[in-house]
Amino acid sequence: MKIRAYAKINLALDVVQRREDGFHDLEMIMAPIFLHDLVLVDVIDEGIEITTNNRIIPTDERNIVYKVAALMIERFQLKKGVRIQIYKHIPMQAGLAGGSADGAAVLRAMNRLFHLNLSMETLAQIGDEVGSDIPFCIYQQFAFVTGKGEGLDFFEASPDYAILLVKPKKGVSTKLAFQKLHINQCDHPNCRQMRFAMENGDDQTMVSCLGNSLEEPSFKLVPEIQTIKEKLIALGFDGALMSGSGSCVFALTKDPKILQKGYEAMRNDYPFVLRTRFKTNEDY
Repeated sequence: MKIRAYAKINLALDVVQRREDGFHDLEMIMAPIFLHDLVLVDVIDEGIEITTNNRIIPTDERNIVYKVAALMIERFQLKKGVRIQIYKHIPMQAGLAGGSADGAAVLRAMNRLFHLNLSMETLAQIGDEVGSDIPFCIYQQFAFVTGKGEGLDFFEASPDYAILLVKPKKGVSTKLAFQKLHINQCDHPNCRQMRFAMENGDDQTMVSCLGNSLEEPSFKLVPEIQTIKEKLIALGFDGALMSGSGSCVFALTKDPKILQKGYEAMRNDYPFVLRTRFKTNEDY
């Protein structure tokens, strides 16, 4: 079975507070985009076999996909195993949920291959046991997200921006970004205002609400992220922001000339530069 695992960007990410369990309460506006990995899942007699076109990615218990498959086999006492082939296009440590998207794809595939008839809600709950972004990746819809990522409130929007993605060679460790975060000093974007703007087609307010609490600590870890963002703004994009904990930066524009200009300006300096767009409900 072939499944497309779509990436996401965070249009707004507010770290609200640190929790007693060591995690953080978040508010986010998350959006699916057309960049995707391709995941092939087949039933085999036993075990979990993983192959990938990216030699850096582990294919054992360290892989989020392996953890998802093992959980499904144990939870539902499956008598067979799975062979999983992952063709990566989403870069690692980019803030684009590449691993979580692959994990969600495996959940959906195993649900169908083993005729489990699980609801999307149940799949999201299972995925949340493995990774906080997996629930969003199960649904692949615009969402106001709370908690660690498990609180999903979906809404309809159709932003017609083109997106340019630019990632430096070095990634950012989410753990380190949170460790270096100073909640009282960082940016706290208004996620509720952004949602209202997106639902009502108010592009100007939407762009003005772009913000990410994790930008400042990630800038310190990988200074190139800030350089990329400043370059994109200078090129005329309506807005630019680091996604998630980084290190990928996205920029928004409705002008195809600016999009092309940005692509040409960036593609020789950075290892990952891609033009894409939002994935809306109309695309299903």
